[in-house]
Amino acid sequence: MQTLPNPTATSQPTFDTTIKRRKTRPVKVGNVTIGGGYPVVVQSMINEDTLDVEGSVAAIRRLHEIGCEIVRVTVPSLAHAKALAEIKQKLLKTYQDVPLVADVHHNGMKIALEVAQHVDKVRINPGLYVFEKPKSDRTEYTKAEFDEIGEKIRETLEPLVVSLRDQGKAMRIGVNHGSLAERMVFTYGDTPEGMVESALEFIRICESLDFRNLVVSLKASRVPVMLAAYRLLAHRMDELGMDYPLHLGVTEAGDGEYGRIKSTAGIATLLADGIGDTIRVSLTEAPEKEIPVCYSILQALGLRKTMVEYVACPSCGRTLFNLEEVLHKVREATKHLTGLDIAVMGCIVNGPGEMADADYGYVGKQPGYISLYRGREEIKKVPESQGVEELINLIKADGRWVDP
Repeated sequence: MQTLPNPTATSQPTFDTTIKRRKTRPVKVGNVTIGGGYPVVVQSMINEDTLDVEGSVAAIRRLHEIGCEIVRVTVPSLAHAKALAEIKQKLLKTYQDVPLVADVHHNGMKIALEVAQHVDKVRINPGLYVFEKPKSDRTEYTKAEFDEIGEKIRETLEPLVVSLRDQGKAMRIGVNHGSLAERMVFTYGDTPEGMVESALEFIRICESLDFRNLVVSLKASRVPVMLAAYRLLAHRMDELGMDYPLHLGVTEAGDGEYGRIKSTAGIATLLADGIGDTIRVSLTEAPEKEIPVCYSILQALGLRKTMVEYVACPSCGRTLFNLEEVLHKVREATKHLTGLDIAVMGCIVNGPGEMADADYGYVGKQPGYISLYRGREEIKKVPESQGVEELINLIKADGRWVDP
């Protein structure tokens, strides 16, 4: 006779519902800290031309005001780098000190050295920082050739590292799958391994110069490549005793619903594994559209509480009111109450059980009436027409209401 499993047996596995984040060193970027157990930081990037000082200041401010904690700007020329001095000063004069990151590409030593004077972090792309002109007839890289370019990279990178080190500023080593250096592709293939080795080469140069204010990213436009690269890097850094914070993102995710889903699939998967200290959702939309997605990811994983958490059933034949309409009304009335969990459930069958973790519940218990709950306790039954008003009154009675 088959023995049924005992659900209370001590042999049953137990699972912790809290995410255990990978331990990383704290890296200061202006007045924000990445890693070191601090909350996951939200970033975005303006799309204004940095030579447009007024436009750039306005764009940076718009992002910062809606919760973007670090703002990145592109710096394609020396003139753009010098414009950052004016942008930084104008922000200080008209708004506040916003942590800024400069994006430097393509043989950017002079640009990087200039802009390092004006921003809080410089992002470089190892595949482009020292450009290696591909040879159409190349079949391999000899060790001598590989090392020769490595030494050239060190010579080019050293002045920037020393500048950032002496100023107490930070660097992001930002590897992109689509722009791996030719020698990395020949040696390791167009693979996550090549991405990781590219990052490690630059990390070792920085460490040899006693510079460790580093953040690392390994972005790809394909989620499986991005996941594999970050996981491999975390593993390799653990082996090497490195504890640098990681910047997560799916590059060129696109727009609309799919862009959001694609970004979430990559970012949230790694965050759930405890990997990642700062995130950017890259959408082909206005930068302001990226910030809500970032905070929704962090909220869903329980990593940051930045809005009301609504629990709502999908509706079925048992639902006793227009669930979509009522959820909208409840959200509009309470969406400013950051930190609360509010459940809107269509019937009593699933209601109290499914919403057990919520602070307040709005449940259809019988036609025309709503039962209001505080946690698992039913507080009162009210006519459906008064449901939202009475929910507000209950929250007020508990001293948890604030005016919008």
